[in-house]
Amino acid sequence: MQKKHVLYILLDGLGDRPVAEFGNRTPLEAANRPKMDALARGGRSGVVYTVGRGIAPESDVAVISMLGYDPHKTYTGRGPIEVFGSGMSMENGDLAVRCNFATFSSDFTIIDRRCGRSLTTEEARVLADAINSEVALESHPAEFEFRSTVGHRGVLLIRCKEGKLSGNISNTDPAYLKKGGMGIALETFENKVQNAAPLDGSEEARRAADLLNEFTRKSYQVLESHPINMDRKAHGKPPANGILGRDAGSSLPNFTPVTDLYGMEFAALVEMPVERGIALLCGMDTVDLPKSTGDLSLDYEKRAELASELIQCYGGVYIHIKGPDEPAHDGDCAKKRRSIEMIDEHFFGHLHLDLDSTAVVVTADHSTPCSLRAHSDDPVPLIVAGAGIGTDGTAEFGESACRKGSLGEIDGVDLLKRVIRMVS
Repeated sequence: MQKKHVLYILLDGLGDRPVAEFGNRTPLEAANRPKMDALARGGRSGVVYTVGRGIAPESDVAVISMLGYDPHKTYTGRGPIEVFGSGMSMENGDLAVRCNFATFSSDFTIIDRRCGRSLTTEEARVLADAINSEVALESHPAEFEFRSTVGHRGVLLIRCKEGKLSGNISNTDPAYLKKGGMGIALETFENKVQNAAPLDGSEEARRAADLLNEFTRKSYQVLESHPINMDRKAHGKPPANGILGRDAGSSLPNFTPVTDLYGMEFAALVEMPVERGIALLCGMDTVDLPKSTGDLSLDYEKRAELASELIQCYGGVYIHIKGPDEPAHDGDCAKKRRSIEMIDEHFFGHLHLDLDSTAVVVTADHSTPCSLRAHSDDPVPLIVAGAGIGTDGTAEFGESACRKGSLGEIDGVDLLKRVIRMVS
């Protein structure tokens, strides 16, 4: 019997809601997507509740679930995952926090949560160096490392000499709520930096909240007058003068190795530290993306070519493509549609696969409706094609069409198990 492979593609924030300017179609439905439509016509479709009904998940929780791990049982916070994915060493009792460079006013009102998405990775690195060299934590005897990652994103790791720290604290970033240990994206919130607070009565949580609040205040003092921010202001750009923290954790998650879960080895092609951290912690082989050319169309083509090679060597290849999520957070429906079209033409258009032996799964980690500029609890569209799976008559890849597909409604944690049963 011919060995079957699974190419598992998550398009970040792909799902959306009908948009009036697109004739009450979603950006996906309005996009020109012939390659994905061809997969839909040759396969079966459905929709996925990535974490659960009524939950608007953050990306990390959603990816964990979509890889087959129950986040209610395994999740320890986004901070530890991103710290691990960034190559930092963490021990239990250290505090790890996911961070954003942001633009604050002097009273800590948030003017822009992501500095207009215009902060370069190089600018962020210089600002991070300044924080590390000029900020000293004194509320408790502690050391820290703040590391910028990609663009406005960063991670904070604090070690306390007084005792262990607990990740059971609230966020300083008001756009996300910590509920049941997981990060939940909020549709509405007060646009002001919050004080981190302990969520239990432990000394470990109290110390952690004190240290995060001190870091937030002192990093603002360093960043506000930094030459990079003076230059950004002079050129009409929002300064990166504040740090927002969320999804703290004080231990790494313990995932069952993916080979034990599915009986096959997986390679991962991922862009961001959080996805890299999850893939590494699951025991996937993380393969470096081809060096960026500065031309996204060429970069997608190179990723497709690499994925086409990897699928011949691994039982499964997991690919996470960031594209549609960022314009959705900015409320730019037209840009989200263009992003989908570019992925269809330059990524899917350059995949070279044997569909007799390879199942292609195309879905998303969550929906990010442009009307909300935030993640939502809407289910995401799904197509599964190839490897003898057959077709159910789905005519196109879109939210409405997939809702009528033969796969029905699937919980994210069950999706990969179900696909592997289908091709076995």
